[in-house]
Amino acid sequence: MDVDALSIHFPEIILMDILSRLPVQSLLRFKCVSKYWETLISEPYFKKKHLNRAKNDQDSQKLLTIQMCSKNRIFSMYCCPLLPVQLVEDVQKLNFPSNPTPWHCRIHCCYDGLAVMEVRDNFKDKHSTLLLWNPSTRESIVLPSPEFPRGSLTCFGLGYDSTSGGYKIFQHYQGCSFPGEILALKGGSWRRIDEHPRGIDNRFVCRQFLAFVHAAFHWIAYSQNHAVVVSFSISNEVYGEIPFPEKMSALTALIGATVLEGMLCVHSNSIYPGKRTIKLWVLKEYGIKESWIPFLSVEDPTGAISIPKYRFADGEMLFWCNEGVMFRTRCGPFGAWPRSDTIFDGHAFRERLISPTRCGPFGAWPSCDSICDGHAFTESLISPRSLTY
Repeated sequence: MDVDALSIHFPEIILMDILSRLPVQSLLRFKCVSKYWETLISEPYFKKKHLNRAKNDQDSQKLLTIQMCSKNRIFSMYCCPLLPVQLVEDVQKLNFPSNPTPWHCRIHCCYDGLAVMEVRDNFKDKHSTLLLWNPSTRESIVLPSPEFPRGSLTCFGLGYDSTSGGYKIFQHYQGCSFPGEILALKGGSWRRIDEHPRGIDNRFVCRQFLAFVHAAFHWIAYSQNHAVVVSFSISNEVYGEIPFPEKMSALTALIGATVLEGMLCVHSNSIYPGKRTIKLWVLKEYGIKESWIPFLSVEDPTGAISIPKYRFADGEMLFWCNEGVMFRTRCGPFGAWPRSDTIFDGHAFRERLISPTRCGPFGAWPSCDSICDGHAFTESLISPRSLTY
């Protein structure tokens, strides 16, 4: 059957609307149907249309995790849907984009289905490789190394600059020992950002990333012993501050910033005698001090640092804890998700075509060995290779 001939009688706009509703893996297979379909699915306009639809589709939300076997220190990477009910067959093992068995691997951040990750081949090698990777299409590129050294207290953020029409990566450091650096993928080299606001002391929670929302990167800092949210505009490349109301600015616990459902969110791990309380606030109206509202408060018997990663459609929350477990809230006791030994980190993401059981209120989710890293993301078709010149 001549699919290309049939496509003449099938309006492109209708075909594009139908295909944009499909998952990335199906679209990659459908490229083989005909040259016409391959061209259509590869068009930047279609990839953007697919991504915009995927951002609002619960079925396109995935969790990307890096797990480590404690016996032999072998790293593995997995992807699974972020659904209320997790099935074993839904968990998919992925190949690393570089060395199949790296000595160390870390996901720094995810945005628009792309992940910034760092790998090191062996413990003797002081040099690590920075990659931009699309977990859905398996495409990746090697990124240039920043001028200043990376470490455990280095945070990255990835975002899209609508003014220049390109993606940028921003790197910042704990304290003020080094200036920030920014990489425009179209430019191909890192630039120093020297105008760090005076009197601001950056504070990063472990395994934290720079929260990107409203065209700016955000993180927690302290100014005159009071907590504030510092922002950095992706287009103008200038710093700003979003103040807390008085009851929040006096927080002295471990706090960090993230994004939940398109809103800037601040989380706090408050320590009291014999228990730890996790609290979340969201900024309903961006930039307005009075619009910070309490979102969640729950006791965590684990005593670990817990960072919010994702909110399910039924209102439950997914947390990563620094003991290497992903947790989700429940009615009654929390449960581990997945059942695991250790999870270093986790990131939720959206698939896209763009190329590059415990006591208390928590429970582990999903089942795995040990989660070192985890991020929520949206499936995407965006190709990392298409973002550079």
